[in-house]
Amino acid sequence: MTEVVVDGGPLTPGQVVEVAQRRARAIPGPDIAAQMEPARAIVDATVASGDVVYGITTGFGALASTRIAPDEAETLQYNLIRSHASGVGPPLPDPLVRAILLLRARTLAQGHSGVRPVVVQRLLEMLDRDILPVIPSQGSVGASGDLAPFAHMALPLIGEGRVKVDGQVVASSEVDLEPLMLQAKEGLSLLNGTEGMAAMGALALHDAHLLLMAADAACAMTIEAMMGSARPFREDVHRLRPHPGQIASARRIATLIEGSPIGGSHVDDFDHAVQDAYSLRCAPQVHGAASDTFDHMEDVLTRELGAVVDNPVVFPETGEVVSAGNFHGQPLAFVLDFAAIAVAELGSISERRTDRLLDPARSRGLPAFLATDPGVQSGYMISQYVQAALVAENKVLAHPASVDTIPTSGTQEDHVSMGWGAGLKLGQVLANARNVVAIELLCAAQGIEHRRPLQPAPGTTALVDLVRSHVPPLTEDRSLTDEIELVAGLIENGSVAAAADS
Repeated sequence: MTEVVVDGGPLTPGQVVEVAQRRARAIPGPDIAAQMEPARAIVDATVASGDVVYGITTGFGALASTRIAPDEAETLQYNLIRSHASGVGPPLPDPLVRAILLLRARTLAQGHSGVRPVVVQRLLEMLDRDILPVIPSQGSVGASGDLAPFAHMALPLIGEGRVKVDGQVVASSEVDLEPLMLQAKEGLSLLNGTEGMAAMGALALHDAHLLLMAADAACAMTIEAMMGSARPFREDVHRLRPHPGQIASARRIATLIEGSPIGGSHVDDFDHAVQDAYSLRCAPQVHGAASDTFDHMEDVLTRELGAVVDNPVVFPETGEVVSAGNFHGQPLAFVLDFAAIAVAELGSISERRTDRLLDPARSRGLPAFLATDPGVQSGYMISQYVQAALVAENKVLAHPASVDTIPTSGTQEDHVSMGWGAGLKLGQVLANARNVVAIELLCAAQGIEHRRPLQPAPGTTALVDLVRSHVPPLTEDRSLTDEIELVAGLIENGSVAAAADS
């Protein structure tokens, strides 16, 4: 494994993915103790003096005006974690939990939270040993940090809650992990931040880029199967409207279909050379807009992965402890919602291309539903129904969560981001769209094979070969569920993107 050093400095979305997928190991930086101790000293002095400072000598949220005696400061931290661990729903997937552990450790290591270095070290120990807190997926409103999920993350640090080890869920008390004795502010600092939303964003960004590559690949294959025109993908056309994603998508599709005997067979055919449907000739404009959206998301995530998102914030250089709002998830909520819209559109245009492949009235001579014996066989007919269902579901899920807010904590927290919900929705939209594009890949491969003896371009040949190395041609009706999910897995693991770039 490579190593990702956690020293409070910025991380990249790619580093988060590497750690989350167990391809990189997160290790503490050599200087985090010296970096964190000044802020910790300020917290200790605040407790000893009895000064009124939010989160250190007061309660939380609507209880901010409640004074906490110095001898109760530590008890408060335990109560905070226990009371906030009220999430519900199915547990988060392992890669997301790893990403959350990594990012929470990074934030605390910055030296603006006032916690001891041992807190960071313990989070990284859990990550290194793959002792993963069981975190329910529902319960955060995306402001004041992802409080309920992070409380479940923190429970194992104090010997409570449940963890997943070697695929088995057990009580934290059954694992060889010494309980952490919390001190003032440490419970609050474990809960307060945007890292859950940022972790969702980093993993989704990775998946979105792979889906985008697969959508370009599927489009190129469909152009071949539909005997479409290569003219709309000329670079000089796209230089006239210089959106970066559009130019890149057009170039990728053009490269994949370059030198195609199928395309060469009809280049001067009036019926084929005038205009293709929007879903074919406008693919770079749609795919490219999605790509530019993902780039914007990456910019926001990159800033967030180097930011201080705790509250209150400790300034060691001035001795101040400032209660503010860097935990608010609005910047992330917006881009998570925007990305869901973009991903939904990748699925929507893919379904339209697939429908043309299957419809004998519009498929330029392909058999109905790509069946060997249409009528007796249904071929890929119902796979398009599945696409339609998933595209319709994505339209519902693309409704932005970030336009909603429900006040919490006695209206002290009267505007929240709902960014956690935006992240959960984005994950489902991505899963749905992968299945949609997987179906297009299957149908396009089948359509290309119906054009024999004409052969596709070298680029699309490699893609057909990838599909056929896992799924045989459809010569008679059979259940397609496993095959769709298998090809969706090839999108998710990067195999389709690799074949498209080879």
